[in-house]
Amino acid sequence: MTKFYITTPIYYANDLPHIGSAYTTTIADVLSIWHRMKGDDTFFLTGLDENSVKVSQAAEKQGYSDIQKYSDSMAEKWIEAWKRLNFTNDGFIRTTSKSHKENVVKFFSKVYEKGDIYKGTYEGLYCEGCEEFKLEKDAPDGKCPIHQTPLKKIKEENYYFRLSKYRDAILKHIEENPEYIMPETRRNEVVNFLKQGLMDNSISRPDLKWGIEFPIDKKHRFWVWFDALINYLSPEKYWPAEVHLLGKDISRFHCILWTGMLMSAGYELPKKMYVHGFFTINGQKISKSLGNAIDPVRLSEKYGIDGIRYYMFRDISIGEDGDFSEVALKERINNEIVANYSNLFYRVSSFLQKNFEGKVPEAKYGKDEEELLETVEKLVKTYERQMENIELTAALNTAVELSTLANRYVQTKEPWKIIKTDRNSAAVSLNFASQLLRSIVLLYHPFMPNKGKEAAKALGIKLEWEDVSKPTLKAGHEIKPVMLFKKIE
Repeated sequence: MTKFYITTPIYYANDLPHIGSAYTTTIADVLSIWHRMKGDDTFFLTGLDENSVKVSQAAEKQGYSDIQKYSDSMAEKWIEAWKRLNFTNDGFIRTTSKSHKENVVKFFSKVYEKGDIYKGTYEGLYCEGCEEFKLEKDAPDGKCPIHQTPLKKIKEENYYFRLSKYRDAILKHIEENPEYIMPETRRNEVVNFLKQGLMDNSISRPDLKWGIEFPIDKKHRFWVWFDALINYLSPEKYWPAEVHLLGKDISRFHCILWTGMLMSAGYELPKKMYVHGFFTINGQKISKSLGNAIDPVRLSEKYGIDGIRYYMFRDISIGEDGDFSEVALKERINNEIVANYSNLFYRVSSFLQKNFEGKVPEAKYGKDEEELLETVEKLVKTYERQMENIELTAALNTAVELSTLANRYVQTKEPWKIIKTDRNSAAVSLNFASQLLRSIVLLYHPFMPNKGKEAAKALGIKLEWEDVSKPTLKAGHEIKPVMLFKKIE
């Protein structure tokens, strides 16, 4: 079995999930489902970052004297939200867990023994929203470019990680392994940043009341980013990760800091970092701190989970920013999912029920079917390549293309008309349309898995990635009619 280990960033536990965090998790879910369909040994990890200043501030704001109790209550809400969105994650890590804390100390010891930790003083600008020190050239107006909040001037004694020591090695690895950071535009950004030089990173903060204690100085606690990144090592059996998913605002932490940390501690590097864009509203990043967050659970209750997943990849090209629109979401559901997929499924399955006792009829294909089979094979191979390359928007477009071809085939053959005069020709078109439905359901399944299970049950097929482009349904195979989606008024 081929191993496939994929991670999302771990999300701050200072508020409830929003559509942006659900988007990243959905990318991981789509890829995980597809790799499981192929039979790969898949592990999908997500979770919560609970050791940040933002979490302690949120706990205090809500009247919690015990920050751990606040974190526990937030973790319950996140886990419940992800269950309601039917994510298939295999692990949910919390950075307050005993095992994570032990892993952080173990990892730090390796870096410390390497001689890559020293004490120094930092003076500069700090954003609490990003939990990151900012350079003045990146914030000329004194505000965080992401959160638009004033940066704090800080001077304090910290412990540092000798990140600059690994600058050349990081750059060399990226240039020799172009798929290490994807897409190309994000890789170029990281390379250009590295070529400007690299400073050492502060990895501790003094006098914090929350976070993991620093092993060599009890007055300090770990800086949240050094602590958080180590979560990815928790399923030891699956390391290294095949894919780290991350938003573009945290690309430097993963692509540079995390890579340097792993080099220092002597761990194998992950295979790929995939950096996606932001969900925006009116061009502004969706963020809890900006007050424009959308609750994905409520949205799913209104439009259905699968409709939202479809919209995420069909309307917003993965890797790029995309502006969220409820109007566009509704149009995609009505004009594509219902019109191009659900109606096709119901039309074919109900016609079989009415005229062939719900069973695939015997048929001998003609030239039209044989030519279309060649097209289906090409589309499936294209889809496979796109999924492997995390070109999810393109892969969904390929699934839509196949569904459109199937609709065109049925419309051209008009079995509802010819059944009266030529039952054999109607049988051929219904047999072939049933085979196309199987292929379509398998291509759509990673993107719309909830209805995919319903469709597979009605078709009497397994959701396995095998002979996807071939006509595998035998004559006499039973299919039940079902309306998968309904139009939203």
